[in-house]
Amino acid sequence: MRVRAVRSTLSRRVAAPLSVLLVLLGACATDDDPAPASGAPATLTNCGTPVTVAAPPQRAVTLNQPATEIMLALGLADRMAGTAYLDDAILPEHAAAYASVPVLSGKYPAKEKLLETAPDFVYASFHSAFGDEGVGDRAALAGLGIGTYLSPAGCPKPHRPGKLTVEDVFAEIRDVAAVFGVPARAERLIADHRARIAAAAARFDGTRDVSVLWWDARTDAPSVGACCGSPNMIMSAVGVGNAFGDLAGGWADTSWESAVARDPDAIVLVDATWDPAAAKKAFLARHPTLKDLPAVAGQRFVVIPFSSTTAGVRAVLGVEALAAGMAQLPDGAGR
Repeated sequence: MRVRAVRSTLSRRVAAPLSVLLVLLGACATDDDPAPASGAPATLTNCGTPVTVAAPPQRAVTLNQPATEIMLALGLADRMAGTAYLDDAILPEHAAAYASVPVLSGKYPAKEKLLETAPDFVYASFHSAFGDEGVGDRAALAGLGIGTYLSPAGCPKPHRPGKLTVEDVFAEIRDVAAVFGVPARAERLIADHRARIAAAAARFDGTRDVSVLWWDARTDAPSVGACCGSPNMIMSAVGVGNAFGDLAGGWADTSWESAVARDPDAIVLVDATWDPAAAKKAFLARHPTLKDLPAVAGQRFVVIPFSSTTAGVRAVLGVEALAAGMAQLPDGAGR
């Protein structure tokens, strides 16, 4: 089943502090960042894996939407030999650039399909990309002369950060920009996102003690945003409380009885093609226990697209959506 498969390998993208040491040797890119064909070597340790890039990659392949959109946001479509695995439509501002990149597969391509593109770098968001269902492990790709990078939020244990923050997303953007020789582009993008996050958080009166239940899957044991992953990152950026922030991990299974006992002021409904927000609303409305929960009875829902709940350039959209929803709460909501 799609939601369970994604939850086990992708959705549990618990934050992972990237212990990344990045050393750039030699001359830096110019302020205009023309994405030079040759440049200074980059050496880094990513998710515990040593990575050395002798020169900015020319034929990168991205796996998973967050990685693809970070590349596009950095203006690196011309360095992409292929891409795969979207969860939602690409961001409108990047649609034209995305159309210029060959799509290798709707999900993960077979390793043989990947190698046909003659990639010199593979960048993925989720650990599953380098697992059995993906394109093969990173060491094997390195043996073929192919560099790799895995998003901090997708690092396997024990290399995950304790609690994902927007700074981890910004660090990833900087790492990727450094590998491709365009550091000034990263700084411009990060500055824009910082300003947008600050403006969004200012819409919500953070002096109110408001709790949010971040709900993903319609199951008997609901999957909720826990202490340390992307949902908590977004809630923290807005300044709202996480109703299940005491649970370990990025996501955790709990019970509906616990949800009722915690009486959240609002509920985030993750809108995914395999589990749409409309279906979640209908489920809550007919549930004998949940339909009388004040947040449900009062329709205090915030709908956020699945991709805006991940650690990438869409995280700012998640912050903006949550802040806008919180700003609409009635004055009596919160404690």
